[in-house]
Amino acid sequence: MKNMKLTMNNTQLLLNHKQNHVYIKIAICLLVIWFTYHFYSSTSIQFSSLIVADGDHKLPPPLPAANPTLFDQFPVNNTGIPQGSLECDIFTGEWVRDRAGPRYTNNSCNTIEHHQNCMYNGRPDTDYIYWRWSPFGCELPAFDGKLFLHYMRNKSMAFIGDSISRNHVQSLLCILSQVEEAIEVYHDEEYRSKRWFFGSYNFTLSVIWSPFLLKADIFEDNDGHSSGAIELHLDELDSVWVNEFTNFNYIMISGGKWFLKTAVYYENNTLIGCHSCNKENVTEIAFNYAYRKAIRAVLDFITKSDHKAYTFFRTTTPDHFENGEWNTGGHCNRTGPFKSGEVNMRDVDMTMRDVELEEIENAKELMNGSALRLFDTTRLSLLRPDGHPGPYRAFHPFDRKDRNAKVQNDCLHWCLPGPIDSWNDLMMNLLLQG
Repeated sequence: MKNMKLTMNNTQLLLNHKQNHVYIKIAICLLVIWFTYHFYSSTSIQFSSLIVADGDHKLPPPLPAANPTLFDQFPVNNTGIPQGSLECDIFTGEWVRDRAGPRYTNNSCNTIEHHQNCMYNGRPDTDYIYWRWSPFGCELPAFDGKLFLHYMRNKSMAFIGDSISRNHVQSLLCILSQVEEAIEVYHDEEYRSKRWFFGSYNFTLSVIWSPFLLKADIFEDNDGHSSGAIELHLDELDSVWVNEFTNFNYIMISGGKWFLKTAVYYENNTLIGCHSCNKENVTEIAFNYAYRKAIRAVLDFITKSDHKAYTFFRTTTPDHFENGEWNTGGHCNRTGPFKSGEVNMRDVDMTMRDVELEEIENAKELMNGSALRLFDTTRLSLLRPDGHPGPYRAFHPFDRKDRNAKVQNDCLHWCLPGPIDSWNDLMMNLLLQG
């Protein structure tokens, strides 16, 4: 009998013990849910407080996000696939909704050039700022300004190329300005090449205007109106960036649309032909011949230099002019991204990108201790016809007294804030991958 009572008591104790465990687990789950709810609520408040435009133009509440992801630290990779590796091409993906919205506005950043300041200039829609680039197969963490500046301490970086390079460096400056305001320490006479300094980090950031990367005599004004054919020397690099090359630890370099302009070509200071010049007794040469010569010369110089700068080569940026070009009434009125397969790359962009990919591949075989990374933004940029200033390159373009005046559109450069901000996420990813 005593044994039976003892057994029953033990059984009762065991049941009570298990029951207590269940209560404890339930309590822990409730606490986790409570903390999670308050954490996300406070984060949402923190994000929304950043979305402030000028006094006359306030942004609407963020749109619902598709698969929203909160990154507490940088980098984060929950896929098990190394970011930027062969298994995950960070340049192949799609644009998804981003409820956080832009990381700056025209109020919180004072380095936005007038032509890209779309909100200030009166662009009425804001949906274009609520998207982020999402690669297939891995997470792309948002650019972390503090981590970037920490990584760049006591270093220097330059963006070399045309006005798209300037557009990109302005985006980077705007994001970094939320951490520290840079001091402009240099500009050229036309304000095309500039240099900034981040004192707390001893970091120098430059943009060097060199649209051909080659020696070129250009005869046109800042609005693109030409008074004569460009004279381009295909066998001589532009000294503007070459003489500065050894001063930089990191460079982002690119060619671009300038090679489509009317130009006469020289080699060994001898006229060899032209592109679209329509001159008698001058051989017509396709633009891709000059483009290949330029890219090959640039990459040859970089890979053979004793100075080993970490180099990104950015591919060409497609424009989205419809029903004409910039000077023939072309426009870009779309208000949302394309999905993959909804738009095809134009022949000229495909030709330029093919040249770039081929020359990059050849250069990698000749690398001598240089770090050379392809920065392939062409296809992801193709999917964003909505991200350009369009008519809002000018201040309130439709408020003019002369209603018949022609309004010029910009369907090549990017609004700030805008899609080009995602390029910094991609750059940060590649930098951390080494």
